[in-house]
Parts: sequence; C-alpha cells; structure tokens
Amino acid sequence: MLEEMVSKSVDLNRNESLYTCGELDSCSFSCQFVATKAVEEEKELSAEERRILERKLKKERKKEEKKLMREAGISAKKEETKKPSGSELALEYLTSWSENPKDWKFQKTRQTWLLLHMYDKEKVPDTYFSILLEYLEGLKGSAREVTVQKAEALMKEYDSADLDDPNLLNKCERIRQVLQLLS
Repeated sequence: MLEEMVSKSVDLNRNESLYTCGELDSCSFSCQFVATKAVEEEKELSAEERRILERKLKKERKKEEKKLMREAGISAKKEETKKPSGSELALEYLTSWSENPKDWKFQKTRQTWLLLHMYDKEKVPDTYFSILLEYLEGLKGSAREVTVQKAEALMKEYDSADLDDPNLLNKCERIRQVLQLLS
C-alpha cells in the first residue's frame, strides 16, 4: 500500500508541475482527484509511514531537479570548504597567545599538538618556536613535568644515536632549549 501511495504521490507531483507549466490543461480534474485521494490516504498513515513517504517524495523531487539541471547544462556541484589543518590551528593559537592575550583562550588540544610536535622544524618553524618557548615558560602542572620527562628521554636517546643527520641535530638543539627553559 505504501509503495502505491509513493508512486501515486510522485505521479501527482509530476502532474502538478507539468500542469503549472501549462502542458496538461485537460488533466486538471484527474490531478485534483489524485491529490484529494492522496491527502485522504495520507490521513490514514501513521506518523512513521508519513515520514517515510515524505522522505521518498523529497528524494524523488531532488532527482528530478538534478535531472532538469543536467539537461539545462547547469552543474550542481557543491564547493568543499577547506578546513584548516591541526598545524595551522595550533600555530594560529600560538600567534593569538602572543599577539592578542586578552582575546586568547586556552585550548587543550592545541597545546597538546604543540607539545607533541615542537621538536619538528617542519611542523613548528623557527619563527614560531621562539614564541613557543615563551609560551612554555608559563606551562604549569603535569604538562610541564611530562614535557620535561619526555625531553630528557629524547635527549638520552639522541645522545647515544649518530648525529650526522641535520634534522636530528635540529631536534637535539630544540630539546636542549626546552630543557634549559623548564629545568
């Protein structure tokens, strides 16, 4: 029964749109009859059945609209908005902290990202690293303790490693700066 109503309602929508365009002048009586019948049958539906019927009708209308737009040569592509990456958000957070402290608001996720990636020169460039060192001066509690512990562990690991790699040298230098600041 529901499938019949959906097909009748879809036919009704098509007939109504065609009639309003003036292509079906002789069909006004049948359209009104089908519309009246569909409304009466719709009253007999439960709320769930009505919701399902409305969703199916909406889906059919959208298909018809897309088809008409394709025929008219209009593309219906939606532009995707580019979301800023974690690094961009974290560096923006750091800049906001240094340039506009009144409007700055603490964000745990941004601080965590900065603490995890502060030794990577590609993710936190030198210009931001100096600001990050200032930010780290105010670091308190377990975040400060954990940062010192991780820096010490990394320093021990890199002391035993071969320091021929320039990236490794940069990391070691940053670790030393963090340890000097926080210890």
